[in-house]
Amino acid sequence: MKRQDILENQVNIAYLALGSNLGNKKINLNKCTDLIKKEEIFIKKRSKFYSTKSWPNENFPNFINAIILVETKFSLTELFLKIKKIEKKLGRTKSKRNHPRVCDIDIIDFNGEIKQIKLGKHKLNTPHKRMHNRNFVLFPLYELDKDWVHPKFNKNIVNLMSNLTSDQLLGIKIA
Repeated sequence: MKRQDILENQVNIAYLALGSNLGNKKINLNKCTDLIKKEEIFIKKRSKFYSTKSWPNENFPNFINAIILVETKFSLTELFLKIKKIEKKLGRTKSKRNHPRVCDIDIIDFNGEIKQIKLGKHKLNTPHKRMHNRNFVLFPLYELDKDWVHPKFNKNIVNLMSNLTSDQLLGIKIA
């Protein structure tokens, strides 16, 4: 019998941010979680849906967002490739940055690690580079884990939320 590599069976913990601002947004996000489950990515917790205005162009349709806590044996790179495949299956196409989209999936945190990986044109950062400034990430993340600490800044989620502007605090609601 072969000795298995210890890392081969390692379970990785990640927080994924889900968003949609085209079509039936809640249905899009539910389809997204169904596809995630089919990829051997196990959803442990899911936040409520949150609604926010589109940014930076508030003339675009509002977003519905959620955060999920997942477990997987996939590496960070493998998880990234899986979620890009899921976005494409749901109809996401190449468009300008911050334009409306059927589905957006971002890796917010992966095992509490600080990493930067270059994948072709993409740079994947964990934790997500702008997550600490986004109400649509912080509110649902707080719902799932009130003790979460930003790996890079070593600040807890309550501290990060206290840095949001009054517009950001007032600009989010449960959908």
